[in-house]
Order: sequence, then C-alpha cells, then structure tokens
Amino acid sequence: QVQLMESGGGSVQPGGSLRLSCAASGSIVSINAMGWYRHEGKQRELVAVITSDGSTNYGDFVKGRFTISRDNAKNTVYLQMNGLKPEDTAVYFCDADVNIDHVGSTWTGWGQGTQVTVSS
Repeated sequence: QVQLMESGGGSVQPGGSLRLSCAASGSIVSINAMGWYRHEGKQRELVAVITSDGSTNYGDFVKGRFTISRDNAKNTVYLQMNGLKPEDTAVYFCDADVNIDHVGSTWTGWGQGTQVTVSS
C-alpha cells in the first residue's frame, strides 16, 4: 500500500507564490513518475509531471510560472508556483506511479488534494 500526502496549499493574492509538496510512503521500491493535476468542477487538467529520469511536462497554461522537482531520497515531489492568477484557483492533486516490488508490480493513485485559492 502506498500513501500520498500533499501539503502547502492555501490562499494567496494574485502574483503571489506557493510551494506544494507531496510525499509518498509505504511499500515503495521506486517511483516512475509523480505529478500534479488540478480539478475545477468536473474538469481535470495536467499541471506538471516529472519522471524518474527528471524529464518534465507542463500544462499549456503554466507558461513558465510553475516548476516541478523531486527528491528521490525522500520520495517527494514539489511544485513551485509563482505568478499565481485567480484562474489557478482549484484543488491540486498529487499522483504517482510506483513500483512496489521487484517483479513489475505497480501502484498508481492519488492524494487527497490541497486547495489553492488566488484572490485579492
């Protein structure tokens, strides 16, 4: 079993910054990829993802404002968000694809989410 624990959400004014963290724990051999998605209503969209070799991919709306990084030793992924806009308001979810043994078994799942609110 794997658990994902997000932290770092909150309220900020437009133009402000937040740093989200997501720590994975449990039966982890290695992590293939970790990422962030956000939900606004029924829509889910990719914010950023980082793979085990450090390759990254961002949603089009990010436009250089956010940076995803990971600490493999801590099984943790970070999302540094700068230049936040009101339209960035959403629940941000961490997800991970995890190897849980040495014979190819994997776990994929989500954390509980953290609210980000951008308003003046």
